[in-house]
Amino acid sequence: MSDEKTARAATNAGADLPLLDVQGLNAWYGGAQILFDVSLNVRRGEVVALMGRNGAGKSTTLESIAALVPRREGAIRFMGEDISRKASHQIAQRGLGFVPEDRRIFTELTVLENLEVGRQKPRQWPDGTPLVRWTPETLFQLFPNLGEMPDRPGGAMSGGEQQMLTVARTLMGQPYLVLLDEPSEGVAPLIVEQMARSILELKRQGVGILLSEQNLPFAQVVADRAFVLEKGQIVHQSTMHELASDPVARRQYLGV
Repeated sequence: MSDEKTARAATNAGADLPLLDVQGLNAWYGGAQILFDVSLNVRRGEVVALMGRNGAGKSTTLESIAALVPRREGAIRFMGEDISRKASHQIAQRGLGFVPEDRRIFTELTVLENLEVGRQKPRQWPDGTPLVRWTPETLFQLFPNLGEMPDRPGGAMSGGEQQMLTVARTLMGQPYLVLLDEPSEGVAPLIVEQMARSILELKRQGVGILLSEQNLPFAQVVADRAFVLEKGQIVHQSTMHELASDPVARRQYLGV
């Protein structure tokens, strides 16, 4: 086989691989082990919900993938590359975005200035197809509320507006995949609806999303599959529809 055909075959094979593949992930804070052999994957244009009660380990899972915990072990592959030993900034540079639950915006900077902090160069998929390019203008279409306040300091925004700004800033990094931690937590219903629409648009654009969430109705609207965590372990996995339709599983794992 010629070099050109070999490269093309490798690219086509890579297109079938998950964007994110996590196997046997363990994580510790100090001497306390929080995650135990967590395994999951997310494909292109797929929303996967990581569900469970408070303290189950959902946020720690996302932070572990993004290399934001003191100690982790396991195999983490992103876009076919082993990132298990990469630092958080190296992971972000490769196109894996992280939206933390506590937002972490720059309160003294304006909306536009916060967006500029996250700017990275345009990307393309392994097959050469351009990834959608996010700019302040396209993000203001996705989040009209932000478009009405480009010069407002982050500290003068509501919690829901700050949440949208955090998502928008992450998208300025042109990510292939986004780790999204509790986007519906503590924000107004109208903001939750807008957040759901934005997730569905990202999915339509081919972006993968791993979503930490407790809000079952919200997860039902946006997610394709679900993994349920309990005491740091995966105890259930299924399609989102199957989990939402199973009253026994809902009561046992989610208390709803």
